[in-house]
Amino acid sequence: MPRIVVCFKWVIDEAYIRTGASQELDLENVDYKLSDYDRNAIEEAVRLKEEYGGSLVGITVGVPEATKGIKDALSRGPEKAYFINDASFDNLEPSQTATILADVVSSQIEYDLIICGEGSSDLYAQQVGPRLAEKLGIPCISYVQKLGIENGEIIAERKMEEGVEVVAAPMPALVTVVPDINSPRVPGLKDTLMASKKPVISITKDQLSQTYEPCLQTAGILAASMERNCVKFGGELEGIAGFVESLLKEGVIS
Repeated sequence: MPRIVVCFKWVIDEAYIRTGASQELDLENVDYKLSDYDRNAIEEAVRLKEEYGGSLVGITVGVPEATKGIKDALSRGPEKAYFINDASFDNLEPSQTATILADVVSSQIEYDLIICGEGSSDLYAQQVGPRLAEKLGIPCISYVQKLGIENGEIIAERKMEEGVEVVAAPMPALVTVVPDINSPRVPGLKDTLMASKKPVISITKDQLSQTYEPCLQTAGILAASMERNCVKFGGELEGIAGFVESLLKEGVIS
């Protein structure tokens, strides 16, 4: 029976983000949520446990105030959670997150399968899963849309540009899943109440084996801007020619 670990992240809810006069992001009054992609990861982990048995634990890295996200994750099915927390673990760069996760997973958790979302709702760097697998020295299958276990192997379907690729990997292994893999269930009142009783293992920065410096430094984040020329072209041949000429002038085509 597989021992499953699912990774999740507590992120800013983009619905609350506002833009300032200089295109900077106003995060003063934002709320937070469980990353949308991690909801799919948790749902798939729960589905596998229901089908094949075994155990399921969650793990996350964040600031000490992110306890609401842990409760949300536990209400969706994991039996317990590992919470690696420190006030400095805000806006971690993907290589830091993966290295911190690898430190705890390799030293404290027995596992056969690790499941991650394909990215996170905030950065969407798509790096944490593959980096974590590399740190642990295990196979990684990314962008999985269907997942099963057979004879001690992970059988996964990956959606490619021109078809579907079916691959297998021996456990232990790590997979990243896409949103198409399932539709996450909504926790009920009983699930939410039970989540408060599930164990949460808190791990502080001082308990890690080393410090983790970022590979990249984020200088700033600005909102994307879009400007429209509002030029109208007729439907006749002259209008089409004018449209093409305008695209050439703007450098859209060459």
